[in-house]
Amino acid sequence: MSATETFTMYSTTWCPFCNRLRQDIADAGLDYTEIDVDDDVAAGEIVKGINQGNRVVPTLVFADGSSLTNPSIHEVKDKLAATSA
Repeated sequence: MSATETFTMYSTTWCPFCNRLRQDIADAGLDYTEIDVDDDVAAGEIVKGINQGNRVVPTLVFADGSSLTNPSIHEVKDKLAATSA
């Protein structure tokens, strides 16, 4: 994660929850990295490790190592505000 990226979103192209959050993040103008778990087996394993063995997307991982699974944009913004304070 670079200095301008605030989190990593693990997702898929076909997931409606990912598509909704992707659009909300774009509308909010947030910088992030996105990794498609269908294209990256290791990323899928990271997601399963976070979600008790389940490959649940979207899963977001923040610079401090914390994560959110299927969050709303409000939860993302709140988390970013808390970690930057």
